[in-house]
Amino acid sequence: MRRLTRTSDFDRVKEAAHTERGKFMVLAALEVQDSGLSRAGFIMSRGLGSAVVRNRVRRRLREIVRKHQHDLREDFWIVLIARPDAANASYRALEDECLRLAKRASILAL
Repeated sequence: MRRLTRTSDFDRVKEAAHTERGKFMVLAALEVQDSGLSRAGFIMSRGLGSAVVRNRVRRRLREIVRKHQHDLREDFWIVLIARPDAANASYRALEDECLRLAKRASILAL
């Protein structure tokens, strides 16, 4: 899975993307023509908790996206924004919500 790293890429997705909101995260997906494999970026605000908590949530979300990268349609840029409830959520709960939001955003290739 390729990652979004530049601030301009994040801004582009946040401005024009289709957004789905859940209890643990917000998923923003933007279709980018001829970009190849989907790219993902992750936003963890300080409201989530300490650096340890933010990094744990980021690692979990990154693993979920990596594990399901072949289920995602191509030519999409995806930004996952963690909400405060994500700090106490289990890996399974995060995975279920991520897949549910992806399905609602029509970015799953299934």
